[in-house]
Amino acid sequence: MTAARTATTDTARTATTATRPLPPAPGVTHRFVTADGIRFHVAEAGEGEPVLLLHSFPQHWYAWHHLLPLLAADHRLICPDLRGSGWSDAPPHGYDTDTRVTDVLALMDTLDLDRVRLIGHEWGSWLGFMLCLRAPGRFSHHLALNITHPWPLHRRLLPNAWRYWHTAPLETPLLGRRLLRHSPGFTRQLLRRGTADPAVWSPEELDEYARSTAEPAHARAAEQLHRAYALHDIPRLVRGRYRRQRLTTPTVILAGERDATLPPSVLAGADRHTDRLRVQVIPGAGHLLHQERPDLVAEAAGALFHG
Repeated sequence: MTAARTATTDTARTATTATRPLPPAPGVTHRFVTADGIRFHVAEAGEGEPVLLLHSFPQHWYAWHHLLPLLAADHRLICPDLRGSGWSDAPPHGYDTDTRVTDVLALMDTLDLDRVRLIGHEWGSWLGFMLCLRAPGRFSHHLALNITHPWPLHRRLLPNAWRYWHTAPLETPLLGRRLLRHSPGFTRQLLRRGTADPAVWSPEELDEYARSTAEPAHARAAEQLHRAYALHDIPRLVRGRYRRQRLTTPTVILAGERDATLPPSVLAGADRHTDRLRVQVIPGAGHLLHQERPDLVAEAAGALFHG
């Protein structure tokens, strides 16, 4: 699978998508498919059992380019740009978690994926938990990077809420989109701050994500994504929305020992809601494990998927 391919099921677009060239990634192919009324860009690599990889903000499919070569020999790796990111459509609305879950399930249907293994990072991992709770039969395993589960202990989470200071301007109407459009250094700094060693980033990688989030439709989408989480997901957590739900999908949370946003200490509390989840802490790593230690992410994926 070394030649690029593009397959389009529908030429209609709900919003202007990116026209920038795709960043290079050897062995990766690209196509566009329409699902849930959205034109999605999907990057793929490898052959074998399907693995769905869900990126976070402010990244897109390219977030996985260090990990893909480590897993492609044994897996078909499917990396969509989620609604409002990368080269997928960025409609004016629909950035709440429930809609994004529906997006992913519809995309799986369009791609004829009955059941997949799942890898996600932060926002993508949170989406992964919601997918596993809504449609557990469609996900055989879930590797969640740098995210908490749906049953955090408030006494541990609340003292660390200050670590999410950067979300306050992003979720503020009009301010969030202006910040991303006109201050690309903010995006670069978020990514640098997220890693224990900022040297893991190349200038080209930082520039790619800064340019992507600065596009008007993407900046608006990011603002709506953060605001929807603040208005819907946080109140659900406070009210204990998920306390009657049980996770049946075998899941591993990989945490960075030096994660400045989500320290491993907040990851307790799921015992009463699942016996299929365990936490593994990566020494010396931060909040972007797929960027910092793709080798250990690949090792954890192999152990989970084939253990």
